[in-house]
Amino acid sequence: MTTAHAALRAQLDTLTTEAFRPELAGIDRLSTLEIARVMNAEDATVATAVGGQLEAIAAAIDAISVRMARGGRLVYAGAGTAGRMGVLDASECPPTFNTDPAQVIGLIAGGPSAMVKAVEGAEDSKELAAHDLTALHLTPDDTVIGISASGRTPYAIGAVEHARTRGALTVGLSCNAGSALAAAADHGIEVVVGPELLTGSTRLKAGTAQKLVLNLISTITMIRLGKTYGNLMVDMRSSNEKLRARAHRIVALATGAPDEEIEAALTATGGEVKNAVLVILGAVDAPAAAGLLSAARGHLREALAQASRPR
Repeated sequence: MTTAHAALRAQLDTLTTEAFRPELAGIDRLSTLEIARVMNAEDATVATAVGGQLEAIAAAIDAISVRMARGGRLVYAGAGTAGRMGVLDASECPPTFNTDPAQVIGLIAGGPSAMVKAVEGAEDSKELAAHDLTALHLTPDDTVIGISASGRTPYAIGAVEHARTRGALTVGLSCNAGSALAAAADHGIEVVVGPELLTGSTRLKAGTAQKLVLNLISTITMIRLGKTYGNLMVDMRSSNEKLRARAHRIVALATGAPDEEIEAALTATGGEVKNAVLVILGAVDAPAAAGLLSAARGHLREALAQASRPR
């Protein structure tokens, strides 16, 4: 056994996410229903663990939102399951919030192929993370979130360290307390979910925790950026039949207008939901709605307030 291997084993022994649970050593002898009940009970603890980090999460979101409002990007960086969670969240922002694909970016150690097949050794390289981020030409308005269940993955730590040298905001998301990742970042979020049902299988509770936190970060950031109106996803463009039906429904919920008026507004605005709502509620034409929204930086409530003022 090499010295490095021995050191890694000793380090893993200290991580909560890697701890062995002797009380579950006979889980393979339980019935399928019994195992399902045990797993379900484990999963039920994750939301509480996330709840314990809400203040840290909210502080990070506020800092991210300010930068994104100035045109900054949100970049996730991780390896394995953690990296896949970041790529998944990033890929869902364009269809949900009509963001530019370059606005929220997911990086996974080993590149896109690592989404479906493990790339051996990729997670062990800080240099690889720096290389991946160098291609993005980071600015101080950007945010890089390193994601790692253990909080010790070199790729995630390297991403945060490189981002800080470029003046970008950094967040470290891990599932162990006192992690190196959190220590390296401006904002540390440590959701301690405890040992996994299967020893070291951090695709389970740790992966669920990461998904929940990323949901919070991206969704609330988009709310802060004016991508919603109440709890309606108004910042969307109806580009196919399914989305056209959804757009019509959202405009109806936001305005209570009759179908004919909704269709006319959507047609006039090129299918832009937010603009159509403003046309109806603000009693303005499509070009005026576009101008008001531009002046309000995309915030529909602010644009509506301007439209209602005497002109």
